[in-house]
Amino acid sequence: MKIRFLGTGTSTGVPEIGCGCEVCTSLETEDKRLRCSVQVEADDTRIIIDCTPDFRQQVIDLPFSKIDGLLITHEHYDHVGGVDDLRPFCRFGAIDIFAETKVQNAFFQRMPYCFGENRYAGVPDINIHIINDLQPFFVKNVEIIPIRVMHLNLPILGFRIKNFAYLTDVKYSPDEELTKLTNLDVLVMSALRKEKHISHQTLDEAVSLAKKIGAKQTYFTHMSHQIGLHKDVNKKLAASFSLAYDGLEVFL
Repeated sequence: MKIRFLGTGTSTGVPEIGCGCEVCTSLETEDKRLRCSVQVEADDTRIIIDCTPDFRQQVIDLPFSKIDGLLITHEHYDHVGGVDDLRPFCRFGAIDIFAETKVQNAFFQRMPYCFGENRYAGVPDINIHIINDLQPFFVKNVEIIPIRVMHLNLPILGFRIKNFAYLTDVKYSPDEELTKLTNLDVLVMSALRKEKHISHQTLDEAVSLAKKIGAKQTYFTHMSHQIGLHKDVNKKLAASFSLAYDGLEVFL
């Protein structure tokens, strides 16, 4: 299995427009972050988790091949704003999107032209499959286990795929959900910044939860410019923890 980080930034991306801080003006590629998404290749199956406003830029230089499943964590724009750019991939057939009902309703409101009987030519050809009651489901032959995560008061989803799990926009996760995260080789989890935030974990809080989960290796993602310089933060983290960066590939 191969994990590629398509983007590791928060909703504003990094650099943030109009900011002159040391992170936003850094020349290091690790400090330049598109909005948060990953690609998972397992067996002969290609899965994307979240489809950000940067989706076109994230995949333009990757091999052009079928997307077997798009998993959506939640309906916030920085996680779904690139869905219209799925159009070229519909040459391979309709794209299956897996999401909760509230995400489907958001699509109906924001992209009504993709649904209904009289769709015009060229719109994304997408099928939405509803994730019900956190029940596992399959993309081709790959089992996906949904994980309940709380984004402050908004219930959203993380996903486990084999010995890999992806949790973004975490404020906390119910203890009973953590039982789904045992024996992980790789955990990817959000860590917005160092200071407290109303709806996201700090880096320290993310480290604490990662220790509780106990994956062999944890990568932090969904980071703002307030996380600090990539090289400086990584020096202070234990060997089993690391800040991810755009384009990083991890093999399991």
